Amino acid sequence: MTETRSYNAHVGGRWEGSGTLLDVHDPSDWDTVVARVPALGADVVREGYKTAREGARIWGRTNALERGRVLFRAAAILRDRASELARLLAQENGKTLAEATGEVGKSAEFFEFYAGVARLPYGDLIHDARPDTTTSVWHEPVGVVLAITPWNDPLLTPSRKLAPAFAAGNAVVLKPASDTPTIALELTRALVDAGLPPEAITTVTGRIGEIGEDLVGSPEIDAITFTGSTGVGLDLQRKVAGRNIRVQCEMGGKNAAIVLADADLDLAAETIAAAGFAQAGQRCTATSRVLVEASVKDSFVERLVAVANSYAAGPSLDPSTVVGPMVSRRQQSDVIGHVATASAEGATIAAGGTVGAGEVLQKGCYVLPTVLDDVTADMTIWRTEVFGPVVAVLAVSSLDEAVELANASEYGLSAALFTKSMSAANTFLRDIDAGQAAVNLPTSGWDVHHPFGGFKLSGSPFKEQGLGALAFYTRTKTCAVRAL
Repeated sequence: MTETRSYNAHVGGRWEGSGTLLDVHDPSDWDTVVARVPALGADVVREGYKTAREGARIWGRTNALERGRVLFRAAAILRDRASELARLLAQENGKTLAEATGEVGKSAEFFEFYAGVARLPYGDLIHDARPDTTTSVWHEPVGVVLAITPWNDPLLTPSRKLAPAFAAGNAVVLKPASDTPTIALELTRALVDAGLPPEAITTVTGRIGEIGEDLVGSPEIDAITFTGSTGVGLDLQRKVAGRNIRVQCEMGGKNAAIVLADADLDLAAETIAAAGFAQAGQRCTATSRVLVEASVKDSFVERLVAVANSYAAGPSLDPSTVVGPMVSRRQQSDVIGHVATASAEGATIAAGGTVGAGEVLQKGCYVLPTVLDDVTADMTIWRTEVFGPVVAVLAVSSLDEAVELANASEYGLSAALFTKSMSAANTFLRDIDAGQAAVNLPTSGWDVHHPFGGFKLSGSPFKEQGLGALAFYTRTKTCAVRAL
């Protein structure tokens, strides 16, 4: 039997409990509660921001080399605790133990990468027309950052945001998703254990309907970084409009892969299946649309169906599992609903499309890897983000048509092309309207030092990851000194 863990939130520089608790369920067996976390009240959230402001002062004045050492220690702690953290992550999120283990390692890499930034230049000397004047550009922390993170990568996404925020010298108020809060609390513990001033990290758990206004409305906020659905991201932007708060949003995606007739069809099918079905399709960069030249469409679909049917669905901790469950019953129902709508509109369910059979699958939030054939561009499934293991296939006559259809979306996060033609590859990279573009590679899988972020309704102008991420977490000061 799974032990139910009890957690405190981290507010006011200390671990804070609450009389009211939230249950965290295991998606592999929904009746199992793996943890309970505090449902904090608005008054606690408001108090937390006061401490965060003090934390920004303390951490912002800490020598950058010492900040780097703290981040390196945090990465080492994540690696030392990797086995325990991966198991917890798999239990509360539903991703396989292998996927969870990879997420812990990737999260540590974020802290290692940004720890090294401490030894890079942090400003510039620039010429000045005034006599005997030396002018320089400084990059300072913005202050207090609110980070709102999703349930699909509940350790990686906070790490992607917190590592550059802390490297730049900011304090962070972290609000993890209520479906997956415990791994964020473990990340907080690792940072405090590594020597981060406890005032610099506030991790809030609770019902967003009860604390949302105080969470977003605090006058202490200097910046908000958000990852989640497009609807919530746009609503967040509207709520803070006029407050002179910088906002970074990484939102939805409807990522397309194009398969040309000259492509290696086996490679394409295997790569697209991995990008579409891994993590049960619950990745913002997951492949959800495939545009295939008509002459090879049937052959490609046959290969993709074979791979989909070979992916074993099951509990996250079962080593034979390839595809774990959806994060919740709600998400499972939404995905099944999308498949039903597609079928009603004329799509053919070539693989999957159900929750699966048998007692084990019935206990959890499963959706089998699903391939939809005979899809047309006017179907709902072609336009709407599903966020599940569902891949829709549409036949095209040429690369130009494929790119046009791929771009005819409100989203523009990630896209891929499969071909042996360098000319086609160059045309695709030039014309595709997406923030991430790959050839003979998956739409997912971008590394910590690769700038990351989408176009259109998939994102905002600020990129995440890489050195470019620091632009969001810093402000620029121009300083001039005249020698007397």
